[in-house]
Amino acid sequence: MTHYSKETIASALGEHATMWRWEANSIKAEFAFVDFKTAFDFMKVVAEAAEKMNHHPDWHNSYNRIRISLRTHDQNAVTDLDVGLSNVISRLYKSYKKAL
Repeated sequence: MTHYSKETIASALGEHATMWRWEANSIKAEFAFVDFKTAFDFMKVVAEAAEKMNHHPDWHNSYNRIRISLRTHDQNAVTDLDVGLSNVISRLYKSYKKAL
């Protein structure tokens, strides 16, 4: 399993790198929506994707904003699992933004 660092994460994230930042040995992003219902709907879709991947985010929701943090806990590192889930989340967010 590949472990990423602050120096290598941007190339691993590719086109979605600008949505995520390195912080405290994890990758984090914040997503904004028009209202709470839309944010919560997004969380449900992300939860389904995470469950399929058997890799789950740490997250916080406050009204129309969701903060997500990804790190593979049993590896104590950012790994391919995090990169994969972050790319899924980024694509889902882009499709939500188009629909608004």
